[in-house]
Amino acid sequence: MRFAFWCSMTNSPPDQGTVSDPAWRSWLRYGLATVLVVVIVGLAGSVAWFLATIRFPTLDEITSPRVIVLTSADGHALRHAGELRLAPVAAKDMPPGLVDAVLSIEDRRFYQRGAVDFLSMLRALRQNLDAGKIVAGGSTITQQLVKTNFLGRQRTYQRKIREAAIAIWLERHLTKDQILTSYLNSVYLGSGATGFPAAAKLYFNKSVADLSLPEAAMLAGMINAPEQNDPLHDLDAARKRAAIVLDAMVANGKLTEDQALVAKLHPASPNPANITPASNGWFGDWVYEKALSATPARAGTIQIRTTLDPQLQQKAVEIVKSTLAHYGAEKHASEAALVAMRPDGAVLAMVGGRNYANSSYNRAVQAKRQPGSAFKLFDYYAALRQGYTPENAILDAPVDIHGWQPGNYGHRHHGVVTLAEAFAESLNDATVRLSQQVGIDQVIAAARDLGLRARLGNNPSLALGTSEVTLLDLTSAYAAVRAGKAPVTPWGISGIKMQDQQNYISAGGGGSQHSLGQYQTELINLMQGVVDHGTGRAAKLQGFAAGKTGTAQDYRDAWFIGFNDSLIVGVWVGNDDHSPMKRVTGGSLPAMIWKAFMEQAGPTAQASGPATSVPTTVGLAPTTNPREPASSNEASVSPGQNPAPPPQEAQNAQCNIPACEAFYHSFRASDCTYQPYWGGPRQYCAR
Repeated sequence: MRFAFWCSMTNSPPDQGTVSDPAWRSWLRYGLATVLVVVIVGLAGSVAWFLATIRFPTLDEITSPRVIVLTSADGHALRHAGELRLAPVAAKDMPPGLVDAVLSIEDRRFYQRGAVDFLSMLRALRQNLDAGKIVAGGSTITQQLVKTNFLGRQRTYQRKIREAAIAIWLERHLTKDQILTSYLNSVYLGSGATGFPAAAKLYFNKSVADLSLPEAAMLAGMINAPEQNDPLHDLDAARKRAAIVLDAMVANGKLTEDQALVAKLHPASPNPANITPASNGWFGDWVYEKALSATPARAGTIQIRTTLDPQLQQKAVEIVKSTLAHYGAEKHASEAALVAMRPDGAVLAMVGGRNYANSSYNRAVQAKRQPGSAFKLFDYYAALRQGYTPENAILDAPVDIHGWQPGNYGHRHHGVVTLAEAFAESLNDATVRLSQQVGIDQVIAAARDLGLRARLGNNPSLALGTSEVTLLDLTSAYAAVRAGKAPVTPWGISGIKMQDQQNYISAGGGGSQHSLGQYQTELINLMQGVVDHGTGRAAKLQGFAAGKTGTAQDYRDAWFIGFNDSLIVGVWVGNDDHSPMKRVTGGSLPAMIWKAFMEQAGPTAQASGPATSVPTTVGLAPTTNPREPASSNEASVSPGQNPAPPPQEAQNAQCNIPACEAFYHSFRASDCTYQPYWGGPRQYCAR
């Protein structure tokens, strides 16, 4: 019945009130128009809201971005997060062949058209629809600049709309030359090189202004696939891509076929620059963050001269890597860290782990671990400040504090011992008993006065290093003992040169310090005993050395921190997951790494004996370990004596004035000498 009724209605003549009624049509048109208006308004509102959420950059962000350029103490370029950047160069100051190569392969109508190439975008849209995903972009150089600097590489339609909007905004506020300059200095070109100045230095060891046509074509060809066409990894692919760029230049009228043929017959060959390796990234990252927080966001190019010694850094990296490779699997020790600094806190080397390429996590700066007995420096410093001496007696016997029983390593006790013996043999029970007599609050105060910034728990176990610290922080506290002044703040920036400045502004360590006075001698004597006849014998050097071992509970962390005349070096060994190692103590792998580094560090580390301001050991056992034969290779220079400088003609021939000026603020070029930080006569700079 319902179907018959509907048929009768639809088949009725017009005069019986059907859909052909003019009034009905009017209502239909009105309804459709209303819906259309609502849709248009909705779409316009959505577009307006979407555009309102876009953050348009300031002009300074494009024309004067902060670019921090790092160099080592001897002037070699340093990377940050694996990235190398150099001071920007204006497009007009780059070789015309380079600019033509980039424009020919990336955007040959850059100077003739606007910010967006809508025809290219439509072609890309068709390709994307055919592929069912985004596979093409059709971006102009202006859009590429926006993507690189502000939006990232995520491929979505929303990002593409934002990209186009910002690109249009840029072209209304900047000249084409400004946009091209920003692009050429910010595009990524493989192997960590950002911008053509950095790429020219990295791949060909020359300034961008000196690039030849084949070299320019090779670099320009890397833009679309920098890793795939990296000449350091696949030279054949890089040359094939360069040939495509040369053909594009011919098609664009920028080269003749003969010129392109000559360039193809003489392709570019990489000549890598002497840039510090990626393993320096731990130090570079640390310094970069310091520079980032201390400089204005729109400061342009900031050149930072650091304290890093590339030679010491490379030795440290190699020693850590080789030691873990040899012993790591056997001892279940997967990671290690090392920090080397001068007594004033200038960091010369920093190793944050086994391999920076695999993990940029900086275990020297970021990892907080239990120092174990390496913390005992503060227990004994607190005792000395309360009138104890290294010769005072302390009972080494079991201790019970409200049910907590620390226990000695090996569960052996020695009865009545001197403080010097307890420190050298790292006796836990004697140390806990001493800390109870002194007061844990005084131990904390001593740690704070030596510059330790870590959170310290006010409990009996603190005496044995149960509060977590970083290697850099703890090493700095030991540096204060070497310097005789506290606190020592670690620093890695020796000079800063802002944009348009001619000279570097000195930016070394500083701040108020207090003298350790008589306690310096006693503390150094205690630590020298550790190396001479205590738990740190594996770290013993031919000359003066002092330090302290540390082993956390269940062998989860092992430390050795010590110094000679010139360097304070801290070493940590352990696992990221805090799993126990196989009986690795501070006197084993860490001491081995420490000694190997000190022996290879050369004149910077291998001094003849204790500094003149630090007396030799007093009141301790003989420096020769009675269980080991005396070495036949004892240093020929007595403790405290400075080696005689070479003859004047030898000084003139050997003195490396730039390197010495970078390392020693007191350096004097006339006789190639510097004033040691801790006093005494001037010394010859043998760098």
